[in-house]
This record gives sequence, C-alpha cells and structure tokens, in this order.
Amino acid sequence: MAKVGDIVRFLNDVGGGRIARIDGNYAYVEDADGFEQPVLLKECVVVEADQPKKAKTADRPAPTTAVVETTSTAKPSAEKPEGERLNIVFAFEPADIRQLSTTTFDAVLVNDSNYFLYVVYSTRDDSRLWTTRYAGIVEPEFQVSLGELDRDAIPNLERISIQYVAFKRDTAYRLKAPFAVEHHVDNTKFYRLHCFHANPYFDTPVIAFDIVKDDRPVRPVMLDSNRHQDAMNEKKQEKPASDKRSTSKPNQSRPEIIEVDLHINQLVDTVAGLSKFDMLQCQLKEFRRVMSENIGHRGQRIVFIHGKGEGVLRQEIINELRRRYPRCHYQDASFQQYGFGATQVTIG
Repeated sequence: MAKVGDIVRFLNDVGGGRIARIDGNYAYVEDADGFEQPVLLKECVVVEADQPKKAKTADRPAPTTAVVETTSTAKPSAEKPEGERLNIVFAFEPADIRQLSTTTFDAVLVNDSNYFLYVVYSTRDDSRLWTTRYAGIVEPEFQVSLGELDRDAIPNLERISIQYVAFKRDTAYRLKAPFAVEHHVDNTKFYRLHCFHANPYFDTPVIAFDIVKDDRPVRPVMLDSNRHQDAMNEKKQEKPASDKRSTSKPNQSRPEIIEVDLHINQLVDTVAGLSKFDMLQCQLKEFRRVMSENIGHRGQRIVFIHGKGEGVLRQEIINELRRRYPRCHYQDASFQQYGFGATQVTIG
C-alpha cells in the first residue's frame, strides 16, 4: 500500500505526485506546483517508493564514505569505533508541527550503530493486547519509518514496545543480547507543542524515546501500586505477635483527597481542530490514568472536576466506574466546594 513520501500516479485519472499525508482512506498528493489533491488510496499506483533516510549521527563527524544502498544486502563501506555501541532512538515526528490538532505522526526508528537490527514494533491499547505495527530489518546508521499514526488512533495508544536483535553480515562481531523495551505513552502530549523537543537525529521537534543508550536498554521505572500495597501488607504481618506495640491501633487519618481537573483547557494547550469526541477521549484518558495509579490505595478519595455542562463527561465517568471499577464507590462531591460539577470516587 502507498505511504507518505511515495511517488504515485493516478489509476483512473491523469496526474500524480508525492504523497504529502494520508487521512483515512484518502492520500493528499502534492504535484509539481505544490498543490495537494485528495485521492482515494486505492486509486494511487506507486511509481517510486520513499527510501529510508540516512540516520543523522549525534556529535559525530560526517561520514567520508558514500551512503550505503538501502537493500537487504547493503553493507557499510567503513565502520566507526563508536558504532560498536548500540544507540537506538524511537520518535513520533509530526507531519506538520504547526497543526498538532489535525496532523498525522510518523513513527521513526533511528539505528545509530554498525549493526543491522531485526526490529518488531508493537503498540498496546487499554485492552492490554498488543498489535504488531512493523517487523523488518533496519540497516546500520539508518532511520526508517515504522508506520503512520493518525489522530483517531492517538486516544487509544497506551504503550509502545520495541524488540530487537542486533547482528552483522559478512564480518565477525561481538554478540549483543536481544531485548524488548516498553514505554508508556502519555497521549495528551501529542496536542501540546511544548512536549515536542529538538533531537540531534531530526530536523523538527519530536516526541522521542531512548530505546538503547550506549549498549544499555532504556525503559522507565514503573511503580505497580498493587504490588506496593501487597508488600506493605506482608511487612505488617511479619511483626512478631509478642510485640505489644503491634496490637495498639494508632490514630489513622484518612488519606488526603486528590483533586483532578478534567476541563479540557487543563489537559491540552489548544482545542483548535479538536472535535467534541477528541476532547472527550482526552478527558477520559486522564481519568483512566489517575484511576490506574491509585487503584491499589484502598480508601483513597479522588475528586474529578468535570463541570456541569451537558453531563456527557460525568455520565461517561460513571459508566467507566461501573464497568471497570465496580468495587469503587462514587457520589457527587461537596456542593460547597465544587458546586454541581464534580464526582468523588472512593477506592474500594
């Protein structure tokens, strides 16, 4: 299937050009004069596929040898000593950073090393099931597109996974352990300009994740609140029965209330181009994130401030609580403090 960057001609019409972006079943084809024409993807015939780009290297001198061909048998004409350490970066690169509310994003992998990589890129939504988005070989010192992410897919994106095996062809090499790296994705960042940062491998600001840094796989430390609570309970049970202090009941104060403002202007920098559905999905995403972080803290009270409005967000929150968190109690929050626009949830 045609993708962004491919040179195409029209199947049932005269003309063609380069695909500038893809929205659903339509490709926006840019002609020689710079004008974009929407055409059904199935009506586009690829004349010349977009080639993977040579990876920019960070703080390294420009190579003096010719760029290797991007074929399955390509081999670098010269290897650099620093390239013996794996450096792999994954990033979401916006097609148009000036239009974050409507643009698509290119998932890009940078292989800054002397090694070939067999890569499997997968994503997971809130169903906790993984979907393979790309599987293939990435050549040394190259960056490749792993697929396009449109705005309809952003609200359901929970985590990404990069699995890789490093190897060389036609030369001896030091073995690198295969690995799988997972990263949590805060999908509200896709709507915030300040969340996109400059990166030495890219010409425009991106949302980037280090997969491997100087041969060391990188992944964030995630605290599982359920395991933390279980560990605390086990520690309490280990106290000796003969210790009289263990039978005393200290004054236990109720945990402080957590307040979460779900007004859309607190979650994104701008609502320009966002539909009501897009905004609702952003708000529900924040609700799920807070619930996930606190579900192991029994007795914790959380006030979700959603405003009165038409009551759509409040009803969606109640539906989520009934479906996903049946042990949690919910009620209208204090009228004196929050008016009619907040719901209090107590973790059960």
